[in-house]
Amino acid sequence: MKIYLAGPDVFLPDAIEIGRRKAAICARHGVSGLYPLDNIVDLTAADASLSIFKGNEAMMDAADAIIANLTPFRGPSADAGTVYELGYMAGRGKLCFAYSNDPADYAERVAQSFAVTKADGGHLIDDDGLTVEDFGLPDNLMMIHTLDLHGARLVTPRQRPADIWHDLTSFETCVRLAADRAKRKSG
Repeated sequence: MKIYLAGPDVFLPDAIEIGRRKAAICARHGVSGLYPLDNIVDLTAADASLSIFKGNEAMMDAADAIIANLTPFRGPSADAGTVYELGYMAGRGKLCFAYSNDPADYAERVAQSFAVTKADGGHLIDDDGLTVEDFGLPDNLMMIHTLDLHGARLVTPRQRPADIWHDLTSFETCVRLAADRAKRKSG
């Protein structure tokens, strides 16, 4: 089984090393990890962003599954590019797995970043009067139910790890889930 390894990890200062660690975990479980930075792109080229997009899309097309890092990135929710990739894979009928190293629910994280109050109807609203999704889920319902229906539920730790970007415990749980699914399918 080939698994596309999506997430904002590609923005970390040690992104290549994280990719190597993730690929090694995949290999230990008998699956192959496809990390976006394995694509060779000339970042000085005028079309670098399009080359990145096309390379990642080709990797996703070649993959059987995705493991998406949905740990909140630059805000209370997951990285937008990773969310796109999760939807792309679900739309192609591929297996979807994901984890978040932040176990708090979405509404709780929004309230940490924005002034959230209860509206007259009892629902939560932000400073602009916009409804804050509050279903007790760890992120937007579209991502959470994509996982429920196309793979496995979101993996989260009981407690937020000290280093949310380098703790790969929940990632490895996803790899085990994917490897077990591949074994059942082939056996």
